[in-house]
Amino acid sequence: MPKVGSRQSIRITGVTEEALRSLDRTTLRERALVAIRSAIVSGGYAPGDHLGEVEIASRLHISRGTVREALRHLQQEGLVTAGVRGMLRVRTLSQDEVYELFRVRGALEGLAAAELIQRGDISSAVSELNGLLDALAAEQGELADQFEADLAFHERLCELSGNSILLSTWRQLEGPMRIVVMSAGREQRRVSMSATQHRPIVEAVEKADVDAAVKIVQEHMEAAFALLTGEN
Repeated sequence: MPKVGSRQSIRITGVTEEALRSLDRTTLRERALVAIRSAIVSGGYAPGDHLGEVEIASRLHISRGTVREALRHLQQEGLVTAGVRGMLRVRTLSQDEVYELFRVRGALEGLAAAELIQRGDISSAVSELNGLLDALAAEQGELADQFEADLAFHERLCELSGNSILLSTWRQLEGPMRIVVMSAGREQRRVSMSATQHRPIVEAVEKADVDAAVKIVQEHMEAAFALLTGEN
């Protein structure tokens, strides 16, 4: 048995302390990540706004290095982009990019609905999706909460397809979608995220009508694009 204070005891203690320091850094980074992401998706930072490391570090009382790590992660999410001289800004999407985004979502989620139906376990999927729509209908307060309920429905639709590549591809679009939705007018957002707008998707799945489900999902995305951008 090693004596207390021996080389082995010191080595074990050193590893523990290093792990704790690593945990502290991770916790701070996660907190910074949540705080900056929330500020962006709630409109605290608008598309095109500069995200200064010094300012954010000062506000959050953390190091610039921690802020830098969080911003790099948000770049991967598609919420932040590097501009002139590498300055990081909240991502701005052109009208064409928004249109393309909704087209891709329509294709992905249409495929998700089709594969869900073809898997055959429709009744439990329909029950789960209806539950998510009930949760969406219940969110009539904060727009941010309503948006999260809306995203939860669409993400679960993709999960229920059983296609892992489809799901991971959809998740890469989540950051840009947050910017688009939170940049739109208040009432435009509410209408596009209403449970009524989503129920036809579930009804088509329940009927096991692949063609109808794909068409309805794509029409849903076209309608959401028109509502959020003012395109007619």
